[in-house]
Amino acid sequence: MLPSLFLATTAATLASAHTVITYPGWRGNNLHTNEDWPYGMQWQYPCGGINLTTNRTYWPTTGGALAFQPGWFQGHQTAFLYVNIGVGTDGPDHGPLNMSNPMVAPFQLLGPSNGPYPGTVCLPQVSLPTNWTMNPGDNATIQIVEIAMHGAALFSCVDITFAEPGDPRIPEVNETNCYNSSDLGFASIYTITTHAIGDTADQNVSAASSLRAAAPWLGYLPVLAGAVWLLV
Repeated sequence: MLPSLFLATTAATLASAHTVITYPGWRGNNLHTNEDWPYGMQWQYPCGGINLTTNRTYWPTTGGALAFQPGWFQGHQTAFLYVNIGVGTDGPDHGPLNMSNPMVAPFQLLGPSNGPYPGTVCLPQVSLPTNWTMNPGDNATIQIVEIAMHGAALFSCVDITFAEPGDPRIPEVNETNCYNSSDLGFASIYTITTHAIGDTADQNVSAASSLRAAAPWLGYLPVLAGAVWLLV
């Protein structure tokens, strides 16, 4: 979808930029910060401020590869990554209205330092959501969401047309367009239950009640401490 020359040209700027989908393609260059997008386009849900385009790439009906450059900010050594898919053209950007269909389990990306870094991530086989069946010629949009350490999200998309596996129109996957940089690491995201459902509210109320009961006495603590010191 994007000429290789453009990707090579932008690679040098990614250290201070955002997410770029390098395979199978990209909806368009949204690495802009201007009067309309003072904080940058990629903060805009669902696809970084770019409307649906006819700039589509063929992708297998059974799922396929996905590669992107996360593009680090200063101080963002880690990030959470989500990969979703949507179909249809009912959204405000003329793309899918519903992009909440996960394709892979969320995972954490680990950078080599807090400095900017334009590493590359390759997911060699991204499957369709469970019970999904797509036919050749169907259109869809794949969305990558990158959650920064401070909680803000970056959005980038690629518009695809499904094709039978082996269709020559599907871009070739090789070590030049889908690879994982050696300086990047990955971690699983999981939870540990600290309070069961229903317990947390009671505990918070109890703790708050105890604090309120003790609050009138807190102001006297310095006086009491001084009195004890005089008695010693």
